[in-house]
Amino acid sequence: MPAALPVALAGTQDQVGPVTGYPMPRFVSVKAKPANVRVGPGTGYRIVWTFVRRSLPVEVTAEYGHWRRIRDWDGKEGWIHGALLSGRRFGIVAPWSGSTTVPMRLEPSAKAPIVAYLQRKVLVRIESCDGNWCEVDVRSRSGYVRQTRLWGAYPGEHI
Repeated sequence: MPAALPVALAGTQDQVGPVTGYPMPRFVSVKAKPANVRVGPGTGYRIVWTFVRRSLPVEVTAEYGHWRRIRDWDGKEGWIHGALLSGRRFGIVAPWSGSTTVPMRLEPSAKAPIVAYLQRKVLVRIESCDGNWCEVDVRSRSGYVRQTRLWGAYPGEHI
């Protein structure tokens, strides 16, 4: 984990991790590929799935030594070694949504011009969030997406 995790939660930060001292729960991203996720905190535990793509956001829900219990955007949970995670923030565009696209705007305002329409489940790099809007980058384009339309930033969180 990096020395400084850019997280300040608004009302959801109840505790800190017993190992890292970072907020719990918190979002991080998968740093390595492949990255095995196991049923328990150790290499002796069975692998339940493997991430084959970097930068996917996951939510850390527990810590045990060098291991982190994580949840992915689909709700699946397991344990991953902390060295395979990064504090760099990424998000997935509205994977739960029935709508096909989410507007990315030029400025953090519902009245700002739309610079792109993002498909559900598109991976974006989160640059910052003000609690309502997140500045994101996707494929060399940047803009703003409503924070509630991303999985990878808590509602009201400042990044």
